Amino acid sequence: MAARACDEKKAKDIKLINIDKVSYLSEWILIAEGMSDVQVRSITKSVEGELRDKGNIEPIRKEGINEAKWALLDYGDLIVNIFQPEIRKFYDLESFWSNGDDLKFP
Repeated sequence: MAARACDEKKAKDIKLINIDKVSYLSEWILIAEGMSDVQVRSITKSVEGELRDKGNIEPIRKEGINEAKWALLDYGDLIVNIFQPEIRKFYDLESFWSNGDDLKFP
């Protein structure tokens, strides 16, 4: 649901990484890219709305939404990261979680 919500707002390079075998933090990491502050906020709101309406779940924690360079939604079993391109490249979470199972979307 979260990946589809990102896709509906034209997020770029959506990746799902299953980390349940390599970390106790969460089961899944979702990484997506928005090209501007406005798009990062729009993607974030779309994910929140989709998971609230269809999954009846709210994030445990939210970070970075106002600045919209890197927004984080923590749902416990799923951590959603929405980056602008230069921030995504700098933090390179895909490399950090490379020992997880990487699933491209769609």
